[in-house]
Amino acid sequence: MEVKGSASGVTTRRSNPSGPPCKMMAREVIAIDYKKWEFRQADKPASKWLPVSRMPTNIHLDLQHHGIIADPYVGKQENDCQWVGESVWVYKAVFPTPNLTFGQKAVLAFDGLDTYATVALNGKEILKTMDMFIPERVNVIYNLHIDKENVLEITFDSTYLIGKKIVEQYPDHKWGCWNGDPSRLAVRKAQYHYGWDWGCALLSCGPWRPVSLEIYHSRISDLYFTTYIEKALNSAEVVAKADIEGEGEGEEVRFEISIDGKTVGTEVVKVENRYATATFKNKSPKLWYPHTYGQQPLYFLKAELLRNKVVLDTTSKRFGLRRAEVVQRKFTDSPGTTFLFEINNIPIFCGGSNWIPGEFGPKDPQKYCEWIRKVVESNQTMIRVWGGGIFEDEAFYDACDEMGVLVWQDFLFACGNYPAHQEFLALVKREATENVKLLRHHPSIVIYAGNNEDYQYCESEGLKYDPNDPNPESWLKTTFPARYIYEKILLEVTKELVPGTHYHYGSPFGGENTTDPYVGDIHQWNVWHGTQERYQDFDKLSGRFVSEFGMQAYPNIATIDAYLLKGRSDIDRYPQSSTVEFHNKATGNERRLALYLAENIPYVMEPFDQYIYCTQLMQAECLSSAYKLWKRQWKGPGREYCSGALVWQINDVWPGQSWSIVDYYLRPKLAYYAIKRELRPVTLGLKRTVHTVPADKYTRAYTETRHKVELWACNLSLENLRLCVLIKSHNLITAETSTWHNLERKLALPQNRSTEINEFEIPVIGQYRVNPTKTANGAFSSAEEEQQQTVIAAYLRDFDGTLIARTINWPEPLKYAHLPTPKGIKFELTNNLRHDSELGSGPARNAVAVIVSSDVAVKGLCVEVVDPLKRDSEVVFEDNGIDLIPGDKVRIGVKGLKCGDEGRLKARYLGM
Repeated sequence: MEVKGSASGVTTRRSNPSGPPCKMMAREVIAIDYKKWEFRQADKPASKWLPVSRMPTNIHLDLQHHGIIADPYVGKQENDCQWVGESVWVYKAVFPTPNLTFGQKAVLAFDGLDTYATVALNGKEILKTMDMFIPERVNVIYNLHIDKENVLEITFDSTYLIGKKIVEQYPDHKWGCWNGDPSRLAVRKAQYHYGWDWGCALLSCGPWRPVSLEIYHSRISDLYFTTYIEKALNSAEVVAKADIEGEGEGEEVRFEISIDGKTVGTEVVKVENRYATATFKNKSPKLWYPHTYGQQPLYFLKAELLRNKVVLDTTSKRFGLRRAEVVQRKFTDSPGTTFLFEINNIPIFCGGSNWIPGEFGPKDPQKYCEWIRKVVESNQTMIRVWGGGIFEDEAFYDACDEMGVLVWQDFLFACGNYPAHQEFLALVKREATENVKLLRHHPSIVIYAGNNEDYQYCESEGLKYDPNDPNPESWLKTTFPARYIYEKILLEVTKELVPGTHYHYGSPFGGENTTDPYVGDIHQWNVWHGTQERYQDFDKLSGRFVSEFGMQAYPNIATIDAYLLKGRSDIDRYPQSSTVEFHNKATGNERRLALYLAENIPYVMEPFDQYIYCTQLMQAECLSSAYKLWKRQWKGPGREYCSGALVWQINDVWPGQSWSIVDYYLRPKLAYYAIKRELRPVTLGLKRTVHTVPADKYTRAYTETRHKVELWACNLSLENLRLCVLIKSHNLITAETSTWHNLERKLALPQNRSTEINEFEIPVIGQYRVNPTKTANGAFSSAEEEQQQTVIAAYLRDFDGTLIARTINWPEPLKYAHLPTPKGIKFELTNNLRHDSELGSGPARNAVAVIVSSDVAVKGLCVEVVDPLKRDSEVVFEDNGIDLIPGDKVRIGVKGLKCGDEGRLKARYLGM
């Protein structure tokens, strides 16, 4: 039916509730194609309409596409586009009105508008937004043209300027934050857009998620479910639920559950009060596990909305069946409680990493898969979606579901004192509700946390927080009113929508304060930040769950060349140049990186690629130490003193120096491989200790110093193992190697825990025994000095002699080690078969492997392509940065090389 008299004075079409009956039609979703979109600067009248670069999009992508701004990731060009965030922009699209039948709705669906947007259709305002994360829907049936195309305009105001004005409106609130401008706290925009200590500042705007037109009579507005799995894991119940938008009379919902294309349950139920539900029971459920413990079967829940046998709408969700619990149980022999994830009754040591947004603009779904594959290939079980970013696209969580990666999901608050006025609280509640609804079907998400480091900021600034105050209304009157968000609003939202998923007030949170090592989780930043402790002492810096820790390193030289204006020929292509420093946003990064290098690594500033190598090796040593020492504290039932370690961070948002272990272009740093080795199912650990004993209590001249090594193994598998352990010592100066046959023995390694093996004194291979004399070549003046130049290697083999695990402990700090110069580093390219004398880098994924060996002990040997810029195809190594002593052979799977390509390979190592 047609009527006239809309606000714009144009002819419109609308439904007539008293009209004749009509044929019911299925819901239709029409994407508004990117070719129909244009943009211009709204506060600059002379600006012209220009086509967008893509859809969804943001303003920086479009401006760069047209050459109006240069690439902000290159050089210092970030500075040249800051004006963009303080301007007003408008996006416009034209689209025809589809054929409509009586009773249909026409809804414009905006999945994400960034952030303060005014939406007009055919000249009439239909929507105003103020939250980047809330999807919006508007019924525009009365606003559509019949005889000409519709014009959709979205005007984006400057979120930055609006935030500054909001701060002025609430002068009594104690505005303050770490990273970015405090006005970011006032607006619901991705906080990292304001700049962080690992990324640039790009205050963008635009339709950052899809815009579409939906036509329907009735639709399924939400499909969701609850699951219950018996403790014995032999039965499961799924309660499927559907919310209906529309008339609802005489409608039914057909629920169907299938797996691997086979239907396992079907039920048709009537819609009552715009709601339908069905219960399914399964006596032999296929359970979803983290990838290191089992398979990831995914069920498919489909719902069809029916009326008179006509399908009005169809929607579906994938889900997994699993029991997921966070166990906080008191210890009998240690203070505090566990913070332990159990999946299907299996206690999981959650070795993993933190995730920051991978881009400033819309994300490529395939890129998400590549990143999560990196996580899986490095044996990580958990990834934490950090609270200063975004709720990631479905493709991210889909990849985690498919590949078996546990997800720790923060709500989007980070490092500040957020306000709590009524408008803000209402916005937060709606934001949380909408996004939990979008995410709640993913089996990978096992915990929600209220914020990142806001309680820590509260402590550092002395804001008022009384944990014994139970009255939420009184919290709003304190200097830390955001407690109301974390301990009431988000608690209630998660309790209602995801009652089976653990909610944690914040990260870190627990105990007497946020640094309490005995309760909850901690962020351990006393290496790098804080008191800048030695990374060799991570075992003294532990917590029940360490959800952040890290060490910086430079990215691959090719990544640096990509951000230098003139690439390899740029005059700023050296470590301390202003452009290189511009791409490290961490305050004091020069001093802190120099401190840890100077304390540990014999490094050089030139050539540049060797300096990069030194920073990466130091990062690898640091993070390897953390995982090794914290896994040691995973000691089995009742003794799970540390249950997880999530490194900061897996990825980068732009090309630069940061704490990432894989750079912006997905190029792994040496730390990535080190973590991969430490998170293998079976590993060995060695820790060197020094014990000095004076002859009596009156002397300091007459002492005896002994260097000892502690040896343990960690078996994260679910199989009890019996293996043989073998120890070797190798002297860096004399090149003597000794095998300790007296320590070779069969060892029981119970499942899913670490096991202490032995503590022993480092042997003296040379002639020295008692008096301080020199050996024949004058190398040593004491046994202690000889011990300081001794490398200890430990090996685990099965009864067939196959090598299962291997580790090498070097004198520390490494700068004191007398590193020999190798003359015979050997590369042999062969088929990727594992031999008993070789330790591979994990499951063979490539047909070719390089077998690496050396005539002398080598620290951090990195296999590289001679000229990576001229290679025929991408060369990818499964492992790198390995340690060798004479007699060792290590197999590294490689993609992009073939047998006979040995001449294309070169070695880089410490001290070259």
